Amino acid sequence: MRRGDFDYFLPDELIAQRPPVRRGTSRLLHLPPEGGVVDLSFQDFPALLRPDDVLILNDTRVVPARLRGTKPTGGQVEILLERVLDGSRILAQVHASNPLRIGVPLALPGGVQAHYLGRQGELFEMELTLAANESPLAYFERHGTLPLPPYIERTADAQDAARYQTVFARTPGAVAAPTAGLHFDTAMLERCRERGASIAYVTLHVGAGTFQPVRVEALAEHRMHAERVSVNAETCEAIARARSRGGRVLAVGTTVVRSLEAAASASSQTAPSAPGEPARLAPFHGDTRLFITPGFRFQVVDALLTNFHLPQSTLLMLVCAFGGHAAVMQAYRHAVQRRYRFFSYGDAMFLERMTNQTASGLSFADPT
Repeated sequence: MRRGDFDYFLPDELIAQRPPVRRGTSRLLHLPPEGGVVDLSFQDFPALLRPDDVLILNDTRVVPARLRGTKPTGGQVEILLERVLDGSRILAQVHASNPLRIGVPLALPGGVQAHYLGRQGELFEMELTLAANESPLAYFERHGTLPLPPYIERTADAQDAARYQTVFARTPGAVAAPTAGLHFDTAMLERCRERGASIAYVTLHVGAGTFQPVRVEALAEHRMHAERVSVNAETCEAIARARSRGGRVLAVGTTVVRSLEAAASASSQTAPSAPGEPARLAPFHGDTRLFITPGFRFQVVDALLTNFHLPQSTLLMLVCAFGGHAAVMQAYRHAVQRRYRFFSYGDAMFLERMTNQTASGLSFADPT
């Protein structure tokens, strides 16, 4: 398939610029496996769960990743943290009127300097002159500002500090929120448990690359940005228990899909199963560049809660791979007609995996 196959018309006024007044009051578009669409409220979400399902959430925490610096000439530079490397080195997006020069330091808040070391693709590798006991994440927490997505046409305010963060965020490192999780408050999580579902977590630190457009027409030529993933043994065991009882694996967000499917792929490569036997899901900690497009064989996730995504984006391609290209694109047209709210602060969609991909291909025995 090609990039243009994932385009759709979206009026600007449907791009949500602010969150709903209260968490959990968004709309929910359900795509049943038998076809069609059903307009719901997010408060209906627990009714879509089954006893023994396991709900997987991304517990990454958004850091205030945007800083402004100054060149020795007085020129202004904006730094957007992408990820922390080792020691005091970082990868960042940098916006400046003129190119940076190696060896010329940038002055940052708090008396810190940033030294440009070189490029890694579109990202800039930089070293910060931090105090001996300070990490780059701690420095950004003290001096950075919250980076809202580029389609939100305003600066972040006090409301965003709370609302552009999930209530279960606990592991700092993301520069963008796992937005499907923004719909949940503690009461909704408890309702899911009362329904009989268990809850487990992965960590995928969302990078600013999630907003980068696909610049090639042929999808096979696109190189996915890398993101750090952690799927621990406890989550693998929770999935094993759900599977053994006939429950489903429900991913809250595309980041969870990428995390679990990357772990499954790594499991298959490092511990090949015997002929005729399914692979095993094991803990995974590392980087992934997994690019999921139609034709991908899902091994773990059975159902997906997600927001509406940008036209021609890798996230929309993943959702189309999961729910079927024709069905998902028709659902997007329905959402536009019914004036759903789109993107990070917008409404949600719940869909189950295409019926011709029901076999998981994995056994979920004790991953140890």
